[in-house]
Amino acid sequence: MRIRPIAEGDLEELQALARETGVGFTSLPDNRDFLAAKITATEEAFLERTPPGLRNYFFVLEDEASGHLAGCCAIEGEVGREVPFYHYRLGTLAHSSVQLDLHRTIDTLFLCSDHTGDAEVASLFLRPAYRGGDRRHQRNGALLSMVRWLFMAEFRDRFPDKVLAEMRGVFNGEGKSPFWQCLGSHFFPLDFDEADRLTGLGQKSFIGELMPKFPIYTPFLSETARACIGQVHEQTRPALAMLKKEGLRWEGYIDIFDGGPTVEAYVDDVRGVRLSRRATVTVDPALGEAGERPRWLAATTEMAHFRAAWVGRGPDTEGCLRLSPPEAARLEVEAGATLRILDTEEEA
Repeated sequence: MRIRPIAEGDLEELQALARETGVGFTSLPDNRDFLAAKITATEEAFLERTPPGLRNYFFVLEDEASGHLAGCCAIEGEVGREVPFYHYRLGTLAHSSVQLDLHRTIDTLFLCSDHTGDAEVASLFLRPAYRGGDRRHQRNGALLSMVRWLFMAEFRDRFPDKVLAEMRGVFNGEGKSPFWQCLGSHFFPLDFDEADRLTGLGQKSFIGELMPKFPIYTPFLSETARACIGQVHEQTRPALAMLKKEGLRWEGYIDIFDGGPTVEAYVDDVRGVRLSRRATVTVDPALGEAGERPRWLAATTEMAHFRAAWVGRGPDTEGCLRLSPPEAARLEVEAGATLRILDTEEEA
């Protein structure tokens, strides 16, 4: 299994991935023209033909044995530069009456664009067949999640100070969002799927045009809707746990449609960025593949030919990393090349 940038020939498989993501996965809509444009934009980004703030780096996890795509992930250089990037910010308003000697604090939701200009890690999806199971599929989710930190660390000057991740919110057994049904549905003459689809296609101007500009008092929401604020979809919990381990935290921002949390951190504080380092490659034919639970992640240092994969060992005291011939082939490197590496189990 290896990570690489998406390419023009991946369109069919990318659309198959999009169809499997399910409701609420806004960043990967099942729209062929949109996906083709995403591939083209990604190719331009990796060739550095677009300004850093407008780059969308889209990666895929490739199964070498079958040639199929097992999953995907992405980094957006800066959000909100071309289209508005909205959130609800959870706040508190205090009310008091001296005459009655009463004091009340009430939670509110306020529409904002506070994250404009931040980087975003997004579009993390792993096909069910590649989750857990046999040895070949161990830690595929971790590979998809952590490779983005190696990429940001290696090309640090292309990214801003802060990074965020939007988490999919809660949906009931019927695939409906209680938060949307109680709030968003009253302001948009659309069902959730249509509003979600338009947002995924980048058509977000209707949000600012139709959403209320004044704070929303959460006691006016149903108990079920309030319970969704800052909570994640059950399938999103592993991804959220990995992000928390890297140092991203919820600071009170939620998705305006499903109420899912947005977690954030300063890029330089992210564990995978801080602990990654460079090593020089040697190739040893006597070595085998990584074990059942690999801990060392390696990535190339050329953006246009970026590759990443698990390797079976870390560097020696002189910063030399020994690779087996299959590992070197997977990363498309030779002896003397430079890799960025990360011990994914090293304590911060």
